[in-house]
Amino acid sequence: MQRLGLAGVAVAAVLLSGSAVVAQTTLRIGLAEDPDVLDPTLARTYVGRIVFASLCDKLFDIDENINIVPQLALSHDTSADGKTVTIKLRPGVKFHDGEMMDAAAVKASLERHMNMQGSFRRPELAAVDKVEIADPLTIWLLLKSPFSPLIAQLADRAGMIVSPKAANEAGDKFGLKPVCAGPFKFLERVQQDRIVLEKFAGYWNAANIHVDRVVFRPIPESTVRLANLKSGSLEMIERALATDLPEIRADAKLKLATVPELGYEGVTVNIGKSDAGKTAFGKDPRIIQAFSLSLDREAITRVAFNGEFLPGNQWISPKNPYYQSKFPIPKRDVAKAKELLRAAGVTGPLAIDLMVANNPEERQVAEIIQAMAGEAGFDIKIRVTEFATSLKEAEEGRYQGYILGWSGRVDADGNAYLFHRTNAPLNYGGYSNPDVDNWLDEARTKGTLPERKAVYEKVAEKVLAEGPIVYLYHRLMIIAHTAKLDGYKQMPDGLIRLTGVRLKP
Repeated sequence: MQRLGLAGVAVAAVLLSGSAVVAQTTLRIGLAEDPDVLDPTLARTYVGRIVFASLCDKLFDIDENINIVPQLALSHDTSADGKTVTIKLRPGVKFHDGEMMDAAAVKASLERHMNMQGSFRRPELAAVDKVEIADPLTIWLLLKSPFSPLIAQLADRAGMIVSPKAANEAGDKFGLKPVCAGPFKFLERVQQDRIVLEKFAGYWNAANIHVDRVVFRPIPESTVRLANLKSGSLEMIERALATDLPEIRADAKLKLATVPELGYEGVTVNIGKSDAGKTAFGKDPRIIQAFSLSLDREAITRVAFNGEFLPGNQWISPKNPYYQSKFPIPKRDVAKAKELLRAAGVTGPLAIDLMVANNPEERQVAEIIQAMAGEAGFDIKIRVTEFATSLKEAEEGRYQGYILGWSGRVDADGNAYLFHRTNAPLNYGGYSNPDVDNWLDEARTKGTLPERKAVYEKVAEKVLAEGPIVYLYHRLMIIAHTAKLDGYKQMPDGLIRLTGVRLKP
């Protein structure tokens, strides 16, 4: 009960300024996990992106319709040959340490993303050859070749600009006390307990920030997050359970903000990451296809999520303009699955190590998969692992199948390239196909949706047949908050933005 007690501590304060009394507002947000390092160059978790949305502004952001809009930048322009991108910067922007954000700072930040040891932003900016300063508020990005997803990349962590002074002084310890140019500045972090940010008075858009302090609390159990919200110990929670939607809707003290995710949930298969991928499951696409056919995606979403989630079979949802309708969601076919197993030489129950992160929704999905696949001839061994540990296990190839979700990116490239390109950083399955590599590269050079979609059709034909990821469904990103919170708008990426948000007494 100590955790609940801590989450329920009242943190409102009263500040005296002359004869005026000003109530200080604190917004407490329950997170599904504890973020990894708070350094945008090195970070990789979805929950970390939620914290960064309050801490680190980007060159660009998105609006409700997934349009890319300026944030720290004012505008961008691409040359006729597609190889020079000119970005005009917002004047008068300060970092949390008081340093000014100018072209030199942006150049230093982008080069840090591109060159720092261990950077997860390097592949996102791989098309950039050089960053040059045109004038104090203008930079040129000189590209190796045309790169359609670039501005979308700069609307995420690759576009987050950090204080060069603070980054140089802290080195690889920067994530312990990050200094950016967002609406809130870092105050403290206690691992597995809280991350505290406070309003930055020097923020360029400070007039639209009405919360004085934000406290992020990692609470992995969704039922505990919801209990804290209902009791008033939290004002907001992210990723509430779909099965809790009726209860939340029935509570007049709560409000919902939902949006279909840009990403997916699926089973990543260890095809060539390590010796664990040299088993029959990882070596023979017929076995992976049999596994896929043993699953009823609609039933999974109905049983586990009250039918609120969208069944899927690709890296983008059927509602996305890049969805390849040529390859529809397969219907469950146990007979065909058994036939494929026999053709692959499987004569008895095939044991598969299925790793799953320790949260109730994914555990339930694993159990449904276990039952369904069991009817086709698979013996699914569920291995429940803490999320951070599961990522490490995946990186090192110590698994056969891994239930893993991806929060998604604005551009379809962000859901495909990092997972299917040979040696890409999120290619946990070790998948490698030279044709797919070439097509993924080609799609990045095309300027229109029809041109790019035609290339992705070839990618889909190969990837869906060879099975490095068995796609299952697309989640509904569910944010629940107190009815006392006004002005909150949910964006399509599921992240929490606090611009314009007010907390009523």
